[in-house]
Amino acid sequence: MIHRIIGRLDIKGPNLVKGIHLEGLRVLGKPEEFAKYYYENGIDELIYIDVVASLFGRNSLEEIITKTAREIFIPLTVGGGLRTIDDIRSVLRAGADKVSLNTAAINNPQIIKEASRIFGSSTITVTIEAIKQKDGSYLAFTDNGREHTGVEVLGWAKKAEQLGAGEILLTSIDKDGTGEGFDLELTKMISKNVSIPVIASGGAGKKEDVYKAISNGGADAVALASLLHYNYLKTHKDRENGEEGNTEFLKSGQSFSKVEVTSIEKIKNYLQEENIDCRN
Repeated sequence: MIHRIIGRLDIKGPNLVKGIHLEGLRVLGKPEEFAKYYYENGIDELIYIDVVASLFGRNSLEEIITKTAREIFIPLTVGGGLRTIDDIRSVLRAGADKVSLNTAAINNPQIIKEASRIFGSSTITVTIEAIKQKDGSYLAFTDNGREHTGVEVLGWAKKAEQLGAGEILLTSIDKDGTGEGFDLELTKMISKNVSIPVIASGGAGKKEDVYKAISNGGADAVALASLLHYNYLKTHKDRENGEEGNTEFLKSGQSFSKVEVTSIEKIKNYLQEENIDCRN
């Protein structure tokens, strides 16, 4: 199996943002510049998530998608605020290859079945945002981790597969943005119990974490944000900062304190040294 390295870009308005536990979103810059750099340096796929779309009841990524699709020729997944078949159709027409459903899928699971029938299972990714509970179980959240659903994660992952999802984007809210590594227990639990690809997301701070998500967690792919963004910020001092929003992080010169400076090439080379198949 060829394991994929995916760049995850969380978008708020015109800006690329990053938070911790999906909160405290900090502006990092223009998403199209990061996306182009990742593409030129060997990323396998990109995922765009509009992190406030569900909150405002709309997705505002179509313009960004169209710009990206003109210059970048790798699979592009888009999520956030997609509630209907028409919403899905619109972002696919704009240039997305796949869509990611979370809130809409939990509120109306049949949209997975309908969308996979119309557009094909390979087009439909179900995002699961998970928080570990005191009793050791995991519950799913929506609206970028803001809304409690009471839905148990493992059962939901199995149901999503049965309804026709082509893959699962599995985000640990507990680990997101911390640089402390993926939640391997969560990743392994889902990957062992579904037959569709599982993308691990949330927590990578070094290339060894990527290896562990695949070797120990059984992930088919990993979605990276801070680990890639930090390298870009360190190597592009002359970049343009983002527009309005929480730009204090950029102005301060701070860094992601628990994230190493690495690159897509170094990550892939390390995985290959550890006998993990991935694209050159």
